[in-house]
Amino acid sequence: MPLDPNIAGFLQFIESEGVPAIADSTVDEARAAIRQLLVELRDPSTLAQVGSIEDATVGDGIPVRVYRPEGDGPFPTIVYFHGGGFVIGDRDTHDGVCRQECRDIGAVVVSVDYRLAPEHRFPAAVRDCYAALNWVAEHIDEYGGDAARLVVGGDSAGGNLAAVCAQKAHADGLALAAQLLVYPAVDMLGDYPSRAENAEGYFLTVADMNWFGGHYLGIDESDPAAAELAVDPELSPLHAESLDGLAPAVVATAEFDPLRDEGNLYAQQLEKAGVKVEHRQFAGLIHGFYGMELLSPAIADASDWINARVKELLA
Repeated sequence: MPLDPNIAGFLQFIESEGVPAIADSTVDEARAAIRQLLVELRDPSTLAQVGSIEDATVGDGIPVRVYRPEGDGPFPTIVYFHGGGFVIGDRDTHDGVCRQECRDIGAVVVSVDYRLAPEHRFPAAVRDCYAALNWVAEHIDEYGGDAARLVVGGDSAGGNLAAVCAQKAHADGLALAAQLLVYPAVDMLGDYPSRAENAEGYFLTVADMNWFGGHYLGIDESDPAAAELAVDPELSPLHAESLDGLAPAVVATAEFDPLRDEGNLYAQQLEKAGVKVEHRQFAGLIHGFYGMELLSPAIADASDWINARVKELLA
């Protein structure tokens, strides 16, 4: 299917404005650019309205933002990890996503501001995210109040962290009702056709991915140590020894995304392991679409599908 015309216009606008690629930016420049795109240029009046929003900390001082729906609980609880290649992004950049989840799913959403690379390299983000998930599970009465409807979710790098945490939760006996994986990065050094087909020109580039990976790991992929790290399930959850018994999954991928094929493969491997999976590859869309629903009706429909599938799993 052709690239969505609204997205094509958006990409042309970015190019015409001379916005530097992530791979050509410093860390500070990349962080400022994503905040400008997702925070400063967004009209606050377009944000979904929820019952309440509160900034807090969990565990050993991990910052979170808690979104609560209107009405009385108990509610499901989603522990959510933002995307950004483990280097950029924060609670503010994904405020719109979490508001929508809270409103549309009818869930408390706990958005986790995990530590970022290169200041804090792998596995710092994994440690923060899993600690936050466990904290919320242990204090569920302070959040949604329903221990049977605890969800872990994330997009892109956050999808990686959610998949890792879902595996760790199962190994440790922590029951999850679902996992939400939006265009997840699940195979750090994998070689897939989508990485060649969508290497550049579709928002996230392979050069950007290499930039993110270098900052997250602190080594170049040509380093011999990288090959050993690449199959560590805490970095590349696709390489887990077993996916049996994991929580039901909603997996969303995009046609014009370098990460498309590994996300699709992970959904297939989950199904092969007997996990209930709701998976859809969205035609005409690019990496990063979740949270850009104002850009295109197709993106709005995709976001609605994702949130509706999670809500159905929690029914």
